[in-house]
This record gives sequence, structure tokens and C-alpha cells, in this order.
Amino acid sequence: MSNRLISIIIVTAGKDDYIILLLESIKRQTYPCPEVFIIDNSLNRNLGQGILKDHPFVRLYPQRENILYCQALNIGITQSRGDFILCLNDDIVLEHDFIEKAIQGFDVHPRVGMVSPKILRNDRKSIDSTGLFLGRAYTAVERGYGRKDRGQFGKPGYVFGVNGAAAFYRRAMLDDIKKDEYYFDPAFRIFYEDLDVAWRAQRRGWKGYYLPFAVAYHIRGGTVRHKSGIDKFFAGRYLEDGLLADLIKNRYLTVIRNETLAGFIVRLPFALIYDIIMWGYVLIFRPGVLRKILATPGSLKTAFSKRRR
Repeated sequence: MSNRLISIIIVTAGKDDYIILLLESIKRQTYPCPEVFIIDNSLNRNLGQGILKDHPFVRLYPQRENILYCQALNIGITQSRGDFILCLNDDIVLEHDFIEKAIQGFDVHPRVGMVSPKILRNDRKSIDSTGLFLGRAYTAVERGYGRKDRGQFGKPGYVFGVNGAAAFYRRAMLDDIKKDEYYFDPAFRIFYEDLDVAWRAQRRGWKGYYLPFAVAYHIRGGTVRHKSGIDKFFAGRYLEDGLLADLIKNRYLTVIRNETLAGFIVRLPFALIYDIIMWGYVLIFRPGVLRKILATPGSLKTAFSKRRR
């Protein structure tokens, strides 16, 4: 198995020292990883210089503006050569045998295109994700989210998709679901991109697989939330208006791009209840978010036109 090339793609905003902790955990991996790409959205030249000084194995791609997550991943994947692509947030830390364990998930079935690890919170006691699922109201459901890890998700098995904080993909799957020139739809910018990829992959006959023996640790919201909201429920409360607008908009984009009429009819009652609660919160407490969404009306229209193609 060690002759299979793995490419690691990391997107960083340079917040705190998250990226350094991640790179140290990559250096300790028991599985060789000759390709490590960092797409640097920090706009801080000193950050890149420091990274290369202490981690010369990294290929750094500094950006002149923050292009956010999806387009950054596209850049990294395009530059990579790996048969398997590990996409990481910079607020993740990997166990030393993470890659050695996780790569085994692709051997379960030739149509396994996504492998989900067990992702724990930074306290190493609480679950962040044991697989991504499509919720009845079109939300991205992280199995076990926020629950104490008591081994209740200790069995491997098929899942809908993988959490974007530590998402392991087969390149053949990414090439198969690629649209135009992108793997991750740049219209999403950030949020829901992992559910969109998983849904597109499922529609093409690919599968996701969960391996509890591959473990990573995640500071939930470390790079995008206020510090008071790290690892907290109800992420939207701790996001600035522009990011919360992305979170709301991208849920609709995911549905437009992927759902069938029959599926929409089945889930519509649950989606309506969710929308009433969500829009009630926005209109009462966060009206600035609505203004952000209305300022970019073309994104949903574009999604409809791409769906028709």
C-alpha cells in the first residue's frame, strides 16, 4: 500500500498556530506523504516564510486575496499528482497513524471514493464527526456531533459522505464528478462543499466509508468563528454576517444542484419547518445577513442554469 501516492491539501487563514500543529502531526505520520500543499489565504508573507523554514517538505501557494475554501482546494488538487487526496482544514491534528489506517478504507470496495475518519474535538473526548449524512431538512448532519465518545461508533461502515475538515478522496472519484474545471464548486466559497461533493459522488455511484481506527482532532470553528463560539452548537450564532450568508445560501445551492423532484417532495415538510425557524432567527436577530444574501442574487440563478445543463 505504501507505493500509492497521497497528496495532502491544506487551506489556511493563518489564525493562531493551528497550521504548525497540523504540520507537526503530518511529519510524524507512519505512512510516507511526499506531497503536501498549503494554499495560504492569510495574506501574511511572514507566515509562509516561517512555514517553509521549519517544514521544507511543504509546497506553499500564497494568495493575493482570501479565495476561501473551495477555490483553494481546486488549486491544490490541480497541482497534485496523488492517487488519493486528503483535504484538511488547518485546525485539524492527525494521529501518527492516521493515513496508514485511513487509506485502508479504499480497499473495502473499488467504488469507495470517500473515507471518513473518526474526528474528535480538541478535548479528545467529544465527537465532532463519524461520517457526514444528508439530513431530512437538507442540512449537513455530522453523526455523533457533540456527543461524548463512548465507543458507540466503533464499527466501520458505509456513510453518505465525509466531513470537509478531514476529507479523504479517491482521485478517480474527484475526476469523475468534476464539473467544468472545478472539483469543488467555487460558488460555495465555504460551507456545504463537502455535502455537495458527497451528493454528486453518490449520484455517480460512488460510496463513502467510515473507519473509526483513523482518528483526527478538530477545533470546531477554529478558523472561522469568534473564539467564544469554538466547539459550540448552533454555528451560525458565532459567524460574521457574510459567512452566515454563505452557510444559508449554500444549503439551497446543494439542493438545487443535486435533488430530484421525488426527493424534494419527500423532504419538503421537514425543510419548511427548518426554514421557518432559521429565517425567523435571521430576520429578528441578524437582518444584516439577509442584506448580504440579497446583494448576490445571481448565485442561485446560476445554480439553476447549471442544473439544467
